[in-house]
Amino acid sequence: MDLGVAHSKLLLRSVAAVRNSAELQMLGVADGETRKMNMCQAINDALRLTLTTDDTAVVFGEDVAFGGVFRCSVGLADEFGGERVFNTPLTEQGIAGFGIGMAAMGHTSIAEIQFADYIFPAFDQLANEAAKFRYRSGNEFNAGGLTVRTPSAAVGHGGHYHSQSPEAFFAHVPGLKVVVPRSAVQAKGLLMSAIRDPNPTIVFEPKILYRSAVEQVPVDDYMLPLSQAEILKPGADVTV
Repeated sequence: MDLGVAHSKLLLRSVAAVRNSAELQMLGVADGETRKMNMCQAINDALRLTLTTDDTAVVFGEDVAFGGVFRCSVGLADEFGGERVFNTPLTEQGIAGFGIGMAAMGHTSIAEIQFADYIFPAFDQLANEAAKFRYRSGNEFNAGGLTVRTPSAAVGHGGHYHSQSPEAFFAHVPGLKVVVPRSAVQAKGLLMSAIRDPNPTIVFEPKILYRSAVEQVPVDDYMLPLSQAEILKPGADVTV
């Protein structure tokens, strides 16, 4: 019996599964070209699409220029240059503050916090500045162009500083949106939506899923809705 995430029946592991996906059919990408990707590659694909289609987009964070610890941004600095994909100092509060400033000036600002465990120094910037910027300026300014990506949760050997899941802290902050993808197809579509959403968004990426499984991911540009649940298994008494 095949066990584990890689063998989940909820994954779109074949082209036929993509063709039959009601969600992707509604988005108009179910019949297009697909490519086998894991979650890390799907995130990279979303970042590349954004940098290609949005001249204001920038990607920054600790070590992102060489691809990041988990290689989610690999190749982007070579393709788009150091002015659009660049490393920052080791300061999570500074990364968040810089990202807010870039977003307020009209950029699509995509920040990476290397591990979610280290996002706490940036909590004040995200909860008290990014989330409230639009409200306290009477909608004159906003940080809606900010997206923060961060690897989260445990992998079994990370210890107490590389295993935390702090998304609940941010889910209770009005003005922020929180996203947690479950698979490659979902990761690409949700990240595209997070980047383009007019509100600051934090994407917590379960790092144990980065290379746990692959799916046939549409190569076209698509966005999955942030404001509604994905129905995996409908039922009369319980729906998953």
